[in-house]
Amino acid sequence: MVNSCRKLNCNIYIGFYCSAIILPLICICSQFSQPTIDQFTKDPGAFPVATNGELFPWRELRLPTVVIPLHYDLFIHPNLTSLDFVASEKIEVLVRDATQFIILHSNGLEIMNATLQSEEDLRYRKPGKKLTVLSYPAHQQIALMVPEKLRADLRYSVAIDFQAKLADGFEGFYKSTYRTLGGETRTIAVTDFEPTEARMAFPCFDEPLFKANFSIKIRRESRHIALSNMPKIKTVEVDGGLLEDHFGTTVKMSTYLVAYIVCDFNSVSGTASSGVKVSVYASPDKWSQTHYALEASLKLLDFYEKYFDIQYPLPKLDLVAIPDFASGAMENWGLITYRETSLLFDPKTSSTSDKLWITEVIAHELAHQWFGNLVTMEWWNDIWLNEGFATYMELISVNATYPELQFDDDFMNTCFEVIKKDSLNSSHPISNQAETPTQIQEMFDAVSYKKGACILNMLKDFLSEGKFKTGIIHYLKKFSYRNAKNDDLWNSLSNLTFLGENVEIKEMMTTWTLQKGIPLVVVKQEGRSLRLRQERFLNGVFREDPEWGPLQERYLWHIPLTYATSSSNEIHKHFLKSKTDTLDLPETTSWVKFNVDSNGYYIVHYEGHGWDQLITLLNQNHTLLRPKDRIGLIHDAFQLVSAGRLTLDKALDLTRYLQRETSIPALLKGLEYLELFYHTIDRRNISDITENLKHYILQYFKPVIDMQSWSDEGSVWDRMLRSVLLKLACYLNHTPCIQKATELFSQWVESSGKLNISTDVLKIVYSVGAQTTAGWNYLLEQYGLSLSAAEKNKILYALSTSKHQEKLMKLIELGMEGKVIKTQDLAALLHAIARNPKGQQLAWNFVKENWTHLLKKFDLGSFALRMIIFGTTSHFSSKDELQEVKLFFESLKDQGVDLEIFQIVLETISKNIRWLEKNLSTLRNWLLISI
Repeated sequence: MVNSCRKLNCNIYIGFYCSAIILPLICICSQFSQPTIDQFTKDPGAFPVATNGELFPWRELRLPTVVIPLHYDLFIHPNLTSLDFVASEKIEVLVRDATQFIILHSNGLEIMNATLQSEEDLRYRKPGKKLTVLSYPAHQQIALMVPEKLRADLRYSVAIDFQAKLADGFEGFYKSTYRTLGGETRTIAVTDFEPTEARMAFPCFDEPLFKANFSIKIRRESRHIALSNMPKIKTVEVDGGLLEDHFGTTVKMSTYLVAYIVCDFNSVSGTASSGVKVSVYASPDKWSQTHYALEASLKLLDFYEKYFDIQYPLPKLDLVAIPDFASGAMENWGLITYRETSLLFDPKTSSTSDKLWITEVIAHELAHQWFGNLVTMEWWNDIWLNEGFATYMELISVNATYPELQFDDDFMNTCFEVIKKDSLNSSHPISNQAETPTQIQEMFDAVSYKKGACILNMLKDFLSEGKFKTGIIHYLKKFSYRNAKNDDLWNSLSNLTFLGENVEIKEMMTTWTLQKGIPLVVVKQEGRSLRLRQERFLNGVFREDPEWGPLQERYLWHIPLTYATSSSNEIHKHFLKSKTDTLDLPETTSWVKFNVDSNGYYIVHYEGHGWDQLITLLNQNHTLLRPKDRIGLIHDAFQLVSAGRLTLDKALDLTRYLQRETSIPALLKGLEYLELFYHTIDRRNISDITENLKHYILQYFKPVIDMQSWSDEGSVWDRMLRSVLLKLACYLNHTPCIQKATELFSQWVESSGKLNISTDVLKIVYSVGAQTTAGWNYLLEQYGLSLSAAEKNKILYALSTSKHQEKLMKLIELGMEGKVIKTQDLAALLHAIARNPKGQQLAWNFVKENWTHLLKKFDLGSFALRMIIFGTTSHFSSKDELQEVKLFFESLKDQGVDLEIFQIVLETISKNIRWLEKNLSTLRNWLLISI
């Protein structure tokens, strides 16, 4: 699932804001001992009470493994007028040990009837025995109490009739709406089950270990179509002129991958090399925006089948753009669902960044058809086996299929973004304990997605791509249609021949998956010797702080180091598995650079004269270092400033060479930090520094700013540079930029919104236009009329930059209402408004005052709610703001709400305060010297 981080790839760009900050026969080993019937009888006080007052016979959050599902026959009839559905199911189960009850998940469903048939009953067509149904909502479980004990090693059939309303949110079986060109509002019904929401649609064994086959029937009106995981095998007419679609039986899979949709969408189709039919669906008025997604899907599916040496196992693959969708996309097997911005490409309004994003998300979800669907993690603590691999495979597949997108140069940012979180003490291990639905949802974060991808890329670089690929293919083939855990992956990779060193893959990789954080490698050159030391890198905690020492205890990584020196072109490798080590160089060198191409997940600090040597090198001939190494140096230097290990003026000195930089990604990385400092100081209204920094940026980058055209010409990185530079120049009120954007906006308005403006500058033009009342109002009107999700994102961003608080408040109200601005975009909208100096307090006050209303729209622990919390608070940088946020979080804890994001926010604000206290005067003095 894509987030941004779904259910995070930020690159999981949710809405318009991308945040930096989740066996042929089943073999199951229960992690819990099941209370026996005798225990239930003898110790009733140890068991919870069901809703009817009777004792509920199970007390664990996880289901017992005494009964396992083999096959579901599922019938669903949604009514898109009354917005409810009736349904029934028959579950064929295997009883592994004698029991008198069956525990299932069910959440918000009205169970009308439940019966049980044995194999003998089915053979002789005897009616089913009625079952008593007990409900325990706290664990989202029901118990089917059987009249006679079920016997071990026999199969039974459980039949359940149930009904419910179509959900109002974005989980389970829910309703989504869209407006046609003619202004008509139409409703569709769609599912989204990951991680624990299949139980909202049908009673089931809703844990990834309980794989089964599914046969699905959907009843609908003739004006609609129905889609599910498998192709439709027949349609029959039933009473009332309704139609019933019967779909083929699925392969063995987990409940969270089941999917079905009732809609009136149109599609475009093609056939992959292996004969798989691929179709892309969208609402009728947006059908013309589906063609790029089809092209990309066909290319990527062909690539994956060849790369994995495993054919995609289903006969068809559908990709569907859903008007209301919480995450970026969801990898349902054979029926992938997407937010419209993640699938639909409009050549008139979609920028090169939009195209790259769509390609990434499609690559991510198609990778899941193998990593996650074919081989599934045993439990949600290892969700990184799904999400980390899918994020890593974006790099491999997009590079191979769309080399012109130059995605390889962008992947570094994936690692840089997660380092921001992982260097806080509030981070968590990649493989982390999670039991409750809220804890499970919190696992869909940057650590699972991005850190997972980065350590896999590091391991690939260490082993070589060929050996790594052989290992993961072995893993996929061995565990097809089964579940796996961390050790299964390491064992598959351990069969390879390594690099002549005593490296144990499992021992090495558990240091990266079972402990949180990121290592800092400290390098000190003494003649021809390199003294190495590893520490835990902590952002915002300094060595002189009393807590620094205790936070270092028991942290040790096995680090595959790479380094280059001035004396040779060779890339050297060294495996660091101790706290300290020494490397002897064959000859004297004037500089050494560790972490070649930034493929390693660690930060490097050069003690002594190391940084001075590298700064001199960059100033004299920066091309002696690879472009990615230059990017890595800029990143590490400013991270070290936040950890108190390097002075800010030294890091800023490192960027002085950028006037001669020819690598656009390196240029953008340096610019990124200068822009970050500007926004940080601007929000604190420290006018002398903001004016000097603004003057420095516009003066220093003037030659490259003046070179930019307002067109869509050039390579992907040419176009990205154009977007970033012109957006910043206009934000800083650079006169030529403002004049050109104003001119284009006026022409666009005069053409009644029909003028085609270059897609790479569209957001900039809209943002400048939004600064007048007339322009803002016109943009809001166009927002409601636009059929392009990409354009709506750009307009909404522009509207959020207004300096007028009443306009910003109107946007928030529209987002809460959910009609003009859909609820799915509210989190991103609040995030953007909070980053506007005129909107930061407004957004935060709104969250505090409307917390109860927000909880009705978004699940506790959901990515959207976490994004709202982080987005409206993480930019604060004063002690008063820290205290205000802390008091609010404490009030929520008193109400029983305690989320991991609370600690992340408090630590982030504390880090911001510390950064300003330590670096404000340094920045002021450096600017006075530099301008």
